Amino acid sequence: MEYRVRAARITDVDRLVALSGDRLSRRASGQLDAADLLRQLVFLPHASVLVAERRRELVGGAVLAIRPSVRAGGYVGTIDLLVVDPEAEVDAVTDLLVEEAVRSASNKGCASVEAPQPDDPTERARWDRLGFKPADRRLARTVATAGSAGRRSG
Repeated sequence: MEYRVRAARITDVDRLVALSGDRLSRRASGQLDAADLLRQLVFLPHASVLVAERRRELVGGAVLAIRPSVRAGGYVGTIDLLVVDPEAEVDAVTDLLVEEAVRSASNKGCASVEAPQPDDPTERARWDRLGFKPADRRLARTVATAGSAGRRSG
């Protein structure tokens, strides 16, 4: 089966959210929902939203976010989301999406590309096959967005 990867369009967002299932449903109060955020990312230069399709049917997607990093010596691309329809050829679609995300990161001047470490051994093996190696884990803290109700005045 032949798959094609291309930049996402606004009209792809709802299908991409549906493919993502509950991975995108968690959000803090005052933040954009997943579909609205993806619609914005489609147009931003510091992100790449990619979709894979087979016969014009969307079967997967990836979001690459770009951020500056002094430690990395330049920009770092993060594959923030990678989803594939389980009825598609998961390995083939994953390979195409990740390779296109890496190519996009390279074109945007990234020194490296990272992705969250999966707990599933099959997924870990897939990332390893694509050249990704375990690295340090990150710490994170949720912050209130400007203008949200959770923000304190001072």
